[in-house]
Amino acid sequence: MAWFNLWAINFPTIDVGLLSSGSLLAAAGGFLAGSFFLLSSSRKGSPFACSSLSTSTAKKEAIVTVKAPAALGPYSQAIKANDLLFVCGVLGLMPETGKLVSDNVEDQTEQVLKNMGEILKAGGADYSSVVNTTIMLTDLKDFKKVNEIYGTYFRSPAPARATCQVAALPLDAKIEIDRIAALKA
Repeated sequence: MAWFNLWAINFPTIDVGLLSSGSLLAAAGGFLAGSFFLLSSSRKGSPFACSSLSTSTAKKEAIVTVKAPAALGPYSQAIKANDLLFVCGVLGLMPETGKLVSDNVEDQTEQVLKNMGEILKAGGADYSSVVNTTIMLTDLKDFKKVNEIYGTYFRSPAPARATCQVAALPLDAKIEIDRIAALKA
């Protein structure tokens, strides 16, 4: 029986000729319950082959600016890939000190958005080019306060967004936001 790897799970290939002989279960080696089979026919040539969904050779460029806090670990402030800018999760840190602006969620939100603006600018984007954001809050009771500040940075149409509560954030921050922006061609 031939095997191939698809999404890091091994699935057997089945010879179509075996289907007509009624020996599908035997050919599958008992791998029937709750699984699906990918069929191949030795009469038509080689078994089904899985290939990458994209053959793109995307260029990846790190974006760095001293006008926003440095990354706290082994990651980039942003990555430019083709016509998109992926901005890392940003905290309300002062770029000069690397410390939180305050313990207040409103102050941290404002600082996150200022930092994000500097990273967007360094990557050739601005708030109008943001297409998606993810907001992580340590307390969803702060949702309304954050929304009021967040809304002042975006014109219609606002980017798609997800907001979730997390158990904790680095440096005991109350908010973290990441972004994806579309770059102008």
